[in-house]
Amino acid sequence: MKSFDLVEPATFEEALALLDPEDSSVRAIAGATALMLMMKARLFQPTRLISLRRLDGALRGVRDDGLRGFRIGAMTTLSELERSPFVAAVAPVMSRALRTLSNVRIRNVATLGGHLAHGDPHMDLPPILMTLGARVRVVSRRGERWIDMNDFPVGYYQVAVARDELIADVEVPAQPPGVCTSYVKFTALSADDWPAVGVAVWYRMDADRIAEARVAVSAATDRPLRVARAETALVGSAVTPAVFAAAADAAADEVEPLTDIRGTAAYKREMVRVHVRRALEQALHAGTGPNA
Repeated sequence: MKSFDLVEPATFEEALALLDPEDSSVRAIAGATALMLMMKARLFQPTRLISLRRLDGALRGVRDDGLRGFRIGAMTTLSELERSPFVAAVAPVMSRALRTLSNVRIRNVATLGGHLAHGDPHMDLPPILMTLGARVRVVSRRGERWIDMNDFPVGYYQVAVARDELIADVEVPAQPPGVCTSYVKFTALSADDWPAVGVAVWYRMDADRIAEARVAVSAATDRPLRVARAETALVGSAVTPAVFAAAADAAADEVEPLTDIRGTAAYKREMVRVHVRRALEQALHAGTGPNA
C-alpha cells in the first residue's frame, strides 16, 4: 500500500473540517473492516484516512425516543446493536439478522455508520431498515439533512452521502400494532459470507387482510431496493399461500439480478422468488405485535 496520513480528530466538528469534497482519496473510517480489505487489494488507495474512533457520546449507543421508536448512533458497533434489549423488544427483526451477519469478530468492530456508508449491496441491515421506515441523519459544515432509507442507496457501492458529510445517526420510527416482519438470506459460499440474496418483509394486518406491505431485496441486485409490484400484490389480500406466491413471482419479475461469483442472474432471480415467499411465511409464523 502507498503511504497515507491517518488523523484522529477529537470532535465531530474537527472530523468534518478534515473532509475534502474535491478529493475522493480522503475517507472517514470507523471500524474499517471493509475498507481495509479494499486497501489490501489496492482497489482503494487513500491519501488521508480520518479515524472516528475517538468520537463517542451521542454517536454511540441506542436511544429510546419515548414513543417506542429509537435512534442509533453511527459509531455503535453491530455487536452493541445485536445485544441491545431495547432493539430486541421493539425491532426484533434487526436483532435476529445481526446474529448471522458475517461473524462475531467483524460485528465487534464494524459500526452501523460504516455498514451503511460502504454501500455494499450485500449488507444485511439496509433492506431491513428500508422496511422499518428508517431514515439517516447526515451532517456537514453546511448543516444537517435527513435521508429516507429508501433513497439512501443510489448505485453499486454508492450511497446518497456527499464527500463532505458524515453519518450521525439512524432513526427507526415506532412500529404500529399488527405488524409482521422477517429477514431471510441465502449464502451460496460459506455460512458467514455475504449473501447471494437477502429479503426483508414488513406487512401490517387489519383483521384478516394485509393493509400495508413493504418488501425489500438486496445482494442479488446492484443495490438494496423496495419491490413495488410485490407490495401491490399483497395489499388488500387475505394471507394465503397463493397470495404469497403471487407476491414472490412479482418480485422475481421486477428485479434485475447481477451475475457474480455467487450465481448467475437467472439463478438469483429464482432465489428472489423462493426467499420472498419464505420471508412472508416466516413473518406470519413469527406473529404480530412489537415483539414479532
